[in-house]
Amino acid sequence: MLSLFRRANLAAVSILALSLAGCASSTPENGTAAADAGPAQWEAQLADGSDGRDWPAFGRTYGEQHYSPLDQVNASTVKRLGLAWSYDLPAGNPATGPIEVDGVIYFASGYSVAHALDVRTGKLLWTFDPKAPEAAGHKLRQGWGSRGIAYWNGKVYIATQDGRLIAINTKTGKPVWSTMTMGKDELRFISGPPRAFDGMVIVGNGGADEAAIRGYATAYDAETGKQKWRFYTVPGNPADGFENKAMEMAAKTWSGEWWKYGGGGTVWNAITYDKESDTIYLGTGNGSPWNHKIRSEGKGDNLFLCSIVAVDAKTGAYKWHYQINPGESWDYNAAMDMQLADLPINGKPRKVLMTAPKNGFFYVIDRTNGKLISAKPFVTTTWAKSIDLKSGRPVEEANVRYENGPVTFQPSPVGAHSWIPMAFSPKAGLVYIPAIDLEVTYDDKGIARKDWKRKPGMALDYGVNITVQPAKGAKVLSYLVAWNPVTQKEVWRLPTPGHYNGGLMATGGGLVFQGHPDSTFTAYDAKTGSVLWNYDAKAPVIAPPITYSVDGKQYVTVLSGIGTSAGMFGPLLKPFGIDYRTQSRRVLTFVLDGKATLPAKVPYKPVAVEDPDFKPNAKAAKAGEDIFNVRCAVCHGGGAIAGGTAPDLRTSGAILSADVITSIVHDGLLVPNGMPRFEELSTQDRENIRQYLRTRADDLRNGRP
Repeated sequence: MLSLFRRANLAAVSILALSLAGCASSTPENGTAAADAGPAQWEAQLADGSDGRDWPAFGRTYGEQHYSPLDQVNASTVKRLGLAWSYDLPAGNPATGPIEVDGVIYFASGYSVAHALDVRTGKLLWTFDPKAPEAAGHKLRQGWGSRGIAYWNGKVYIATQDGRLIAINTKTGKPVWSTMTMGKDELRFISGPPRAFDGMVIVGNGGADEAAIRGYATAYDAETGKQKWRFYTVPGNPADGFENKAMEMAAKTWSGEWWKYGGGGTVWNAITYDKESDTIYLGTGNGSPWNHKIRSEGKGDNLFLCSIVAVDAKTGAYKWHYQINPGESWDYNAAMDMQLADLPINGKPRKVLMTAPKNGFFYVIDRTNGKLISAKPFVTTTWAKSIDLKSGRPVEEANVRYENGPVTFQPSPVGAHSWIPMAFSPKAGLVYIPAIDLEVTYDDKGIARKDWKRKPGMALDYGVNITVQPAKGAKVLSYLVAWNPVTQKEVWRLPTPGHYNGGLMATGGGLVFQGHPDSTFTAYDAKTGSVLWNYDAKAPVIAPPITYSVDGKQYVTVLSGIGTSAGMFGPLLKPFGIDYRTQSRRVLTFVLDGKATLPAKVPYKPVAVEDPDFKPNAKAAKAGEDIFNVRCAVCHGGGAIAGGTAPDLRTSGAILSADVITSIVHDGLLVPNGMPRFEELSTQDRENIRQYLRTRADDLRNGRP
């Protein structure tokens, strides 16, 4: 049985000095000049119908389709695709979406360390390290680092764990401006990619799983960093007044003193821009806490949780919303990528928004007004019978809100689809979804609303006990699903290794690219799903790939190495031998007839540290496990079985010494490496955690699960 863990933020230390350190004023010589390609050309690349020369945004274009029309690499030529070059990365999160503009690749790996590489040679042009772990304080306890980067007018934009948004000159790698997107003491963090549009940059944040957070997204001037507008996704305390009519409307759907719990609804990942209507679509997250009975007395839809909210791109004014899960109770958030397309629906062209959120239904929504067009399940879905097309609401199964005791269903809060992006091919007319198939049990027995208090210190705290596991008898835990959004029918489905598969990219060459935790990077036939090309990356590949053209050659780039939430479920990744310390992390770039090679993969099997003085103590180990589950497992894995995002502590000599554990956990010895401080844990707490880890090491030595 595997418990689910996720990440977020906490109280920040003083970061003003770090925010401003080295940041020059926003003058032309510091980076406001346009890139060599000229603004007309680079900006044109952001249109969904552009020629694909560059990949200047997380999803390539405003519509977030993760599609390129390039076809030099196609079903006939892909067998010639070979490695052009690779670039090794240090330890840290490599599961991030790169971009490319005018022959330069930009990406932010680890804790938002920005890099620029020359496409032709793989040569490093510059790096910029914002020193986010040192600035983050308690915010370092949740979040895994950057998932992506943005570009606008000769600048790239990174968002950091501690809450800064930083513009960097693409020529020099020097900061142009830096701004804080949150209060220094707010328990928030940023891991999702910012997006750039119409001279602005927009970013949200996370933290609702661990703190009393009220969600919002903020747009800034791309040249100066000045705030243009902010849209809150849930209402605050009515006594303070409402920011706008939308918040006044939303407050009517809440009950009790919800603002004391934060509310939630963070915009931690999905943001899409529709240039034609000048609209921003925000995908919002779960409630804070998850348990509706605690958060809102079990009453009301709780707008705008788990919703798609359309706002005016220039002002942030509310336009419309569609709520995926009214009265959210399961972390079925709507923060997965939203793709724009023009589709023939019932013989008539419709401007639509498509999304495959965590709850397992694929939604097609009219993006001009928010009206639901269709919704069908794309994975095993047992929490609801259907989505009622008239009301737009799910037809829920009995006891799904665990009102009458424990309940088990699919999918789990890991998602039927997580943040890893899907892709839409206008050429094939299909959406390609990296689907997950796990089940969950919810049980809030013993958790009373009147007595519930959030655990301090950025601990995972949902207001309900959950257990995530494979469904009984399940042999396959993830799939690549090709889906027809017009007919709402599956076209083909392929099993993929492990429980968490990689980001998708579709191309005009009739191909779909995807990586996997077993170290394969694969090109599929977009129409049939046939494997046309397979590459051994010598490391897991879950990051979304990109493709672009330089000097008449089509390149494909992807980052390898495990990262973000993929590694939380270490027990499900055991077959792949992924180790934090020894796994490779690389930028891999491919081209037709590429001849470069990679070093052999170092095989890994966890070996427990020798501990001759170990003595069992079940009571202390259980107390340590309880602390570990809410503080540590988010990085070090459920059951202390790491999945590669942090070291496997069963194999670490650190657990043999109370003094070493104190220096790391209490004193913050490894903060620069991304290991946060937990200074509030007592000597006994630390010793209990150590006893738990020594017990798990003993289990490993003796072949116990």
